[in-house]
Amino acid sequence: MPDQSTQKDLRFQHLPVMADEILDLVKNLPEKLLNEGLIIDATLGAAGHCSLILEAHPNLRVIGLDQDPTACAAAAKRLEHFGSRVKIIKTNFADFIPPDKAILVLADLGVSSPQLDVADRGFSFRLNGPLDMRMNPEQGITAGELIKNLNEAELAKIIYTYGEERYSRKIARRIKTDLLELGPYKGTSDLAYAIAGCYPPKQRHGRIHPATRTFQALRIEVNNELEVLNHFLIQSPNWLKEGGVLSIISFHSLEDRRVKQAFLNDERLERITRKPLQASSAETSKNPRSRSAKCRIARRKG
Repeated sequence: MPDQSTQKDLRFQHLPVMADEILDLVKNLPEKLLNEGLIIDATLGAAGHCSLILEAHPNLRVIGLDQDPTACAAAAKRLEHFGSRVKIIKTNFADFIPPDKAILVLADLGVSSPQLDVADRGFSFRLNGPLDMRMNPEQGITAGELIKNLNEAELAKIIYTYGEERYSRKIARRIKTDLLELGPYKGTSDLAYAIAGCYPPKQRHGRIHPATRTFQALRIEVNNELEVLNHFLIQSPNWLKEGGVLSIISFHSLEDRRVKQAFLNDERLERITRKPLQASSAETSKNPRSRSAKCRIARRKG
């Protein structure tokens, strides 16, 4: 019988999004870069991308970054047989200073399947769990603490700005009223039910759950995701060798707009992709979560 930590690691399985496109990107790098080159996987997760890269290119090394301790443990087991070619660092990528220049910096900004599918992480309304939503469960305030601390106007602004939610004011009013009259929500299901009640009846059963945008907004605020991304976009070109590439996979417009503008305006970079790459129909049929993925790639100038 595996112990509890082993069970958590086994649950941390994740299909890497747009893996074929990333492998093609690495394969087409100049030969001089592929010889003893370093890759920085800024969002290591379950190590899906970098395990495939290491298998295909025996001369490459990887530094993998992730602030989630469960992800780091799972990745360490998955990559153990690569030995000294792998170094895993538990950190937010915004705080990282690389020891060497890299030929590829890769960031997959999506919430991983294990984080969504494990109820006690609190990311999903489809599985009831505590209102947590922290990428690093060892620090920061939870989503439950956030909605308790904010006033109605502040909460509505976050839901509108980060969720692009048209019913943001109504949802914020309902949440704050519930907290005042009923006390804290018991879990993600209760919050999702309250949010759905703010929608007109005909709009409560569409393809996208009514709580989707609000949960996204709370998760972004809890983890300071957009400020962290802005910092990463400023710092990461300095991590690259001349001719090295920066590849970022995003999953919603707030992220993609920032990546697009950074690649357009940063004089250190030249765009490889004018329009973002998207997952193939074959991939989306196997992994529906890849449907919203957009991958933009830029090269470090000389």
